Amino acid sequence: MKDKLHDAAQRWELLDENGHVPAAPSYTALLQHATDAQDLSREVLRLADAFARSPHHTTRTGRTVLKQLATAATISSHAAPHFTETAEAALSLPRTTNPTDRHYLTNRMVIDHASARAFLRRASESLRDAGKELDDHLGVQRFLAPLTRREGPPEPPPSRPGGLHR
Repeated sequence: MKDKLHDAAQRWELLDENGHVPAAPSYTALLQHATDAQDLSREVLRLADAFARSPHHTTRTGRTVLKQLATAATISSHAAPHFTETAEAALSLPRTTNPTDRHYLTNRMVIDHASARAFLRRASESLRDAGKELDDHLGVQRFLAPLTRREGPPEPPPSRPGGLHR
């Protein structure tokens, strides 16, 4: 999931190869960014929900992981509206004849699209942090398991010399 969010943030571009907004940006392509971002956000939300329903969320590590997942869910949910705003501006751009209005719309599109991509990257980072927390915890568990594992039943405590005393 972390990689999906990161890859989307890298792939979904607004600017052309010269770093400019195209004269007629594709509304459908930008709307697809919004749709795909919403799908990704829904997956992150389901992941957070599944973890919250598991018994693991009650441990110290689990609470930390759940916090990171909740952050990722919240942040990822902000991407789709910004992509939608970009698409809406793309519809208005060809009809805009005033250079000042066109400049404003173009800048708004760049900011909205960049913000949406930043939300995806930040959500990916939160998922990365959650995974790292789990990996660190599991690494400690793997290290401690051989140290705490005993073969067979535990030995009874040594008996006291001299028998039973009242």
